[in-house]
Amino acid sequence: MEKSWMTLTSGILDIISGIGMMFVCFWLVVAGSITGIVQNVPQWLPGVLFTLAIILIIVAIVSVIGGVFAIKRKVWGMALAGSIAAFFCFFIFGIISIVLITLGHNEFK
Repeated sequence: MEKSWMTLTSGILDIISGIGMMFVCFWLVVAGSITGIVQNVPQWLPGVLFTLAIILIIVAIVSVIGGVFAIKRKVWGMALAGSIAAFFCFFIFGIISIVLITLGHNEFK
C-alpha cells in the first residue's frame, strides 16, 4: 500500500493547531490571573477564563495526540478525533485536516 502525503499533512496540521491553542490557553491563564488582581473586574471573570483554558487545553491535547496517530498511520478514529479537535483550535487547518484524513482513510492499519 502506497503512503500518500495526505495523512502526513493532516497530522502536521493537527499538531500545529494543538500547539497554537496551547499558547492561547497560556495567555488565558495569564489574563485570568491579572483579572483576579484588578479590583473593578467582576469576580466571576477569572473563573470563566480558567475554565475556558482548561476546556481548550483538553481539546488541544486531543488535537496533538490525533496528529501523532495520523503521522504514524495508526488508529484512524483517533486521527479523525484529532482533526475534529483541530477544527476547534484553528478553523482552516481543522477543515483541511478533516478532509485529508478522510481521504487517506485506507492508509491506516
